[in-house]
Amino acid sequence: MGKWLVAIVDDELDIASLFREYLSGIKDVLVFSFTDPVVALEHFINNKHEYFLIISDLKMPRISGIELIKKVKEANPFVRTLLMTAFEIDDTMFDEYRKANIINDFLQKPVRLEDLHSIVEKHLNLYKKFKKEL
Repeated sequence: MGKWLVAIVDDELDIASLFREYLSGIKDVLVFSFTDPVVALEHFINNKHEYFLIISDLKMPRISGIELIKKVKEANPFVRTLLMTAFEIDDTMFDEYRKANIINDFLQKPVRLEDLHSIVEKHLNLYKKFKKEL
């Protein structure tokens, strides 16, 4: 297997770049960062079987993180998804999306880089285990 792909989608360039740089240190992982969720979705659709994780901010122009993640899951229901936000989130809504396997995890901003690394490693291991079982 080649590299496992991760997309960081955040309309703040500083955050997208920092996360990409930090996560690029994980073995066998190739990280793409996007500030435009529509461009990110196009890239994902073109590479949907190489991605294991999409990390998206909740509030972005053009389409929200929730809408992006829904479209990602429609294209590949097995990809892991992580939503992050600096805003308060409706726990009931989040629980519904989690139970429906639309959102697999959540990070509250500001995100500690160590926490980001741990959560990506966790989802990479879950995805690898899943792929072996297929």
